[in-house]
Amino acid sequence: MKQKINKCLILTAVLGIIATLISMTFISYTLFQRQVKKDLKINAEILGASGVFCKDSDSRNFERDYQIDVEDLRITWIDTDGKVLYDNDAQADALTNHADRPEVQEALKNGTGECVRDSATMKMNTFYYALRLSDGTVLRVSTEARSILNLFLTAVPIVLLIILLIILFSVVLAHFLTRQLLAPIQVMAENIEDTAKVPAYKELVPFVNTIRAQHENILMAAKVRQDFTANVSHELKTPLTAISGYAELIENHMVDPGQETRFAHEIQQNANRLLSLINDIIRLSELDSKEGDDLSCDTLDLDEIATECVKGLKVNAQKQKISLSYEGQPCEIRGNRDMIIELIDNLGQNAIRYNNEGGYVHIRVTKEDGRPQLLVEDNGIGIPKDQQERIFERFYRVDKSRSKQTGGTGLGLAIVKHIVALHDAEIKLESEPGKGTTIRVLF
Repeated sequence: MKQKINKCLILTAVLGIIATLISMTFISYTLFQRQVKKDLKINAEILGASGVFCKDSDSRNFERDYQIDVEDLRITWIDTDGKVLYDNDAQADALTNHADRPEVQEALKNGTGECVRDSATMKMNTFYYALRLSDGTVLRVSTEARSILNLFLTAVPIVLLIILLIILFSVVLAHFLTRQLLAPIQVMAENIEDTAKVPAYKELVPFVNTIRAQHENILMAAKVRQDFTANVSHELKTPLTAISGYAELIENHMVDPGQETRFAHEIQQNANRLLSLINDIIRLSELDSKEGDDLSCDTLDLDEIATECVKGLKVNAQKQKISLSYEGQPCEIRGNRDMIIELIDNLGQNAIRYNNEGGYVHIRVTKEDGRPQLLVEDNGIGIPKDQQERIFERFYRVDKSRSKQTGGTGLGLAIVKHIVALHDAEIKLESEPGKGTTIRVLF
């Protein structure tokens, strides 16, 4: 950052100096041109009014008696046909006809004429001003002055020296400024977790808030992963311990022959629970790595899928002595068929699992304000108010003993939450202990 500020300051200073030099050169030269032309005009008018340049005079007496010597000013007297009658810088007879000169032509036509001619070397410019006299002849005055390029090049050494000084000054200034600018940011970085610490610059407030939010999310995610790892270890350890214990008893012939069947059933039950846990953990991992854009989605009839799912749930409902019913209407949604089946199945199994003998589960597919919705309603044990926000957490169970007895892994609703999020849907929960639960998914 310091190097960037240094470069920016130096570049700004150099560009500013160059821009100023170019602008001032053009402005100065424009003013200089105006002044030179004005001086030439005044000199021409004074010389013209002096009466020195008159065709009636004897040319020989003129050359003898009226030698004009004006410093840095060339005077040329030109006849109406372009012939040079007099020049204070050269012999008139040696000069070519001046009828083709632009300033002479303009003076003969309009009374006055002016012109600026560049030299071949581009170091000097010659300014001409021509004045038509009363007898028709033309008096021309001229002077040489430095060209704009010459003027610019003359200033270059001074400008280079100034640029060098500015660069040195910019380096020192940038070092000071960056230290002053970065000090509050450094303090903020060291106290990022302290929400009471207000950023020194108001422009940093959104940035700091975002960093703090991300920091909190990272800490929360780390805690969730830590809790998940601990829960997975615990959940896997329980059935494995049971399987290991029963197998050891059978291996050491410490079980009565009549009890072997019961022990084998316990081993099978714990093994099935272990497989269910592993499958749900793998499924959650797959859903964690997916994004909405990665889904293979089709146009689906939610009513048709729900009808199939309810048929599959009836065996478990009958086994648990739960009345399962369904009603629906055709509702089209965009989604992944396998995930929608998994969603309905998990919600249905959960409603059956946490119900009372003789209870009911009612599944419906309807529309609310034009949006397809899935409702799973039961009159089971219900969920206390203080636990309703947590039921979608991994391994969270309202009734832990019942969940394990019925084969629940505690991951079903966590999977449901992921599927709902991947489909940009909404999930709503209404529940009351002892009266039952209604879960509503809006697509």
